[in-house]
Amino acid sequence: MFRCLRGVRQRLSTDRHHHQQDNRCHLRQQAMNKPAENISVGSCVFQFKVDYERSKQIPVGTAFYSDIVSAGGHLWRVKFFPRGELEADQEYVSIFLEHMSKSRSVEVMFEVFMMGRDSKPCMAHRRRFVRTLEIMEDKDSSDCWGWGQFIEGTILEEDYLTEGHVTFVFSIMIIDDNCVLVPPSNIGTHLGRLLDHADGTDVSFIVDNETFHAHRAVLAARSPVFRAELFGPMSEATMPSITLHDITPATFKIMLRFIYTDELPLEDELEDSSTEMFQNLLAAADLYALDRLKIICAQKLWDKVSVDTVATILAWAETYNCQELKNRCIDFFVVEENFKKAIFTDGYALLVLKFPEIIADIKKRV
Repeated sequence: MFRCLRGVRQRLSTDRHHHQQDNRCHLRQQAMNKPAENISVGSCVFQFKVDYERSKQIPVGTAFYSDIVSAGGHLWRVKFFPRGELEADQEYVSIFLEHMSKSRSVEVMFEVFMMGRDSKPCMAHRRRFVRTLEIMEDKDSSDCWGWGQFIEGTILEEDYLTEGHVTFVFSIMIIDDNCVLVPPSNIGTHLGRLLDHADGTDVSFIVDNETFHAHRAVLAARSPVFRAELFGPMSEATMPSITLHDITPATFKIMLRFIYTDELPLEDELEDSSTEMFQNLLAAADLYALDRLKIICAQKLWDKVSVDTVATILAWAETYNCQELKNRCIDFFVVEENFKKAIFTDGYALLVLKFPEIIADIKKRV
């Protein structure tokens, strides 16, 4: 939603631009975890903690204001409408960045995300804009830009409410006036849409009776194994549909999206983020020579290493030629206290049977 100086409105998605006087009723939000000390020369990052139950009682159009902070020699304030700024937004939270300085216009990048229930930043609903905010002729007015419909209140309550509060993180970064801003690459997003819409697909894969459509050229560009299979002398090169064995539909779906986007889904978007799922993905990455995916899976598995899992994960690292993960698991294993506990696990028994040379090396180093 865009609002000009005279109050005339046009619908432009949910972004909204304000040239507005500060004459509205508002409630000042005092519970700031990290106030204006978190300031560098050209940026400022701070948290804004909202009492959710209290915010539900206030009228639509009532704002909480952050403290005024400084970034890049300019003063800024965040306007936060927990019940929406307009009646049309009442099911949403509205958020706007307000340029408080009167010296000159400035190009700014404003980013907003929430803290998850695990007290870690969650990027699932992160939003960002880059705009030039102007100096207003009216000294009592300021230029704002933001989102009239940032996030639905129901999603906020279901996914982010922790002990009665929701914590937002605001990042304000000033763009160098003397440089041309180059946005980050979004080719992965576009290729992901290509996969989602199945435009121009020329091959399909059948995995346990599920069919996945894809583009031969994309697969061949990303995987030498697919290149040999789809463009070489193998019989699959001329087949419109290929049946795959020894891989689950869930694993193939994630691998296929990684091939197109070079990213894994966020863990809270995965149907299964278990150790076994990443083991299956590691196996697929090894099979199709997707080296970056292998490293990502290795890191995910390393994060799950404990005395109960180290032997099993070490066996996977050896099986799927993941040397760095193997070395880290062995380093963990040879700590005497870890070794004494890990030898009683089923994974250790499997390791003894399949890879006795690794056991010999571990015992030598303990």
